[in-house]
Amino acid sequence: MCRPRVRDPRHRFPAAAVFRVCSGNLLEMYDFTIFGYYAAPISQALFPGGNAFVALMLAFTTFGAGFLMRPLGAVVLGAYADRHGRRAGLLVTLTLMSVGILSIACVPGYASIGLLAPFIVLVGRLLQGFSAGMELGGVSVYLAEIAPPDRKGFYVSWQSGSQQVAAMLAALIGIALGSMLSAEQMRRWGWRIPLLLGCLIIPVLFQLRRSLPETPAFMSRPRRPSRAELMSSLARHWRIVLAGALMVTMTTVSFYMITVYAPTFGHGVLHLSTRATLIVTLCIGASNLFWLPVMGAVSDRLGRLPLLLACTSLMLLTAYPVMVWLDQAPSFGRLLATLLWLSCLYGSYNGAMVVYLTEIIPADVRTTGFALAYSLATALFGGFTPAVSTFLIHVTHNRAMPGLWLSIAALCGLLATLASRRIRPLAPEAA
Repeated sequence: MCRPRVRDPRHRFPAAAVFRVCSGNLLEMYDFTIFGYYAAPISQALFPGGNAFVALMLAFTTFGAGFLMRPLGAVVLGAYADRHGRRAGLLVTLTLMSVGILSIACVPGYASIGLLAPFIVLVGRLLQGFSAGMELGGVSVYLAEIAPPDRKGFYVSWQSGSQQVAAMLAALIGIALGSMLSAEQMRRWGWRIPLLLGCLIIPVLFQLRRSLPETPAFMSRPRRPSRAELMSSLARHWRIVLAGALMVTMTTVSFYMITVYAPTFGHGVLHLSTRATLIVTLCIGASNLFWLPVMGAVSDRLGRLPLLLACTSLMLLTAYPVMVWLDQAPSFGRLLATLLWLSCLYGSYNGAMVVYLTEIIPADVRTTGFALAYSLATALFGGFTPAVSTFLIHVTHNRAMPGLWLSIAALCGLLATLASRRIRPLAPEAA
C-alpha cells in the first residue's frame, strides 16, 4: 500500500513572511509609480509654469534626482544591515521612506509658496532615494537567505513581484479617480489623493516589518564585520559590483519604461486617452507579476545564465523595431501588444537576474554590494528613463526613440552577463 506523499514543511512557501518583508518595497514603488503617472499635473502644480515641456522636464529631473542618492544609501544603509541585521536595516529604510512620501503628498503648490514647493519635493525625493538605496537589496537578500537552496529564484522574484502589485494598485486607483473626477480636478488637487492613500498604510507597514524575525543565515555568522572591513571587502569585489550594476541596467530601464513612463508616453506622446493608457499599465503590471515568479522558478531548474543571455539578446534585437511598429499606427491594441512583449522579456530576465546577483556577491557584503550595484544602475540609467525618453523624442521628433534607449540597456546587460561568468566567486554562496 502506497503512502501519500507528504511535503516537507521546510519547503512550504512562507507567504506571510514574504508579504511582510516586501510590504515596504511595495510602498516605495507605489509612490515612485504615482509620481510617474501624474508627472504632468505634479509639474503644473509644484514647479514654475510658463512652458509645459520645461515644467515636465523639471518634474522628471526631480524624479530622477532621488536616484542619485541611491548609491550613498546603498553604502551607508547596506553596511548597517550587513553589520546589525537585515530586519534592522529594513525598519530604517521604511522610516526614511515614510518621511519622503509625506513631504511630497502634503506640500503646498507653487502658486502658494513659490520655489519652496519644488525644493520640498526635491528633499522628499532625495530622502526616498537614500532609503531606496538599501530597500531593494535588503528585501532581495532577506528572501534569498530564507529560501530553500533549490527555490531561491522563486522566492527572490517576489521582491520584483511586489513592485508590480504597486504598479497595478496605482493604475487601479488612477482609473477610479479618472471616473469620479474631471480632468481639471485631477490637475488641481486630484493627484494628491493616491499619495495620501499611500500615507494611510504606513502604520500598518511598520507593524508588519517589526514582526519580521532575523534571517538564520545572518544569525549563524560567527562575527559581524566592522564598517572598515565591509568597505575593504567591497573594494576588493568592485568588478562584481560593476558587472552587477550593468546587469541591473536592463531591469531598471525596462521597468521604468513600461510602467512609470508608459502613461505619460501613451497619453502625452501617442495622444491616447488617459483611461486607455492606465488600463494598459494595469495589464502590464499583471503580466510582470505572472512572468517574474514563473521565470524565477524556471531559473531554479534550467539555471540563470540561459535566461539572462536569451532575454538580453531578444531585447537588443527587438526593442526599437516594436516601438517603430507602434509609432506607425498608435492604438490601444498596439500599445498593449508592444508593452506585453517588453514585459515578457523584462519579467523573464529579472526573474533570473535578481537572484543571480545575490549569489555572485560574497556573503559578508551581500546587502551592501547588491544594493550598490542596483543603486548605481538606477541612478545612472533607470531612474532617468522618463526624462531621457522625453528629451530624445523632443530633440529627434522620433517617437520610437525610447526603444533605442532600451536596446542600449539590453547591450549593457548582455555584456555584463558574459563578463560575470569570469569574475563570479567560486564559493558555496555562488552555487
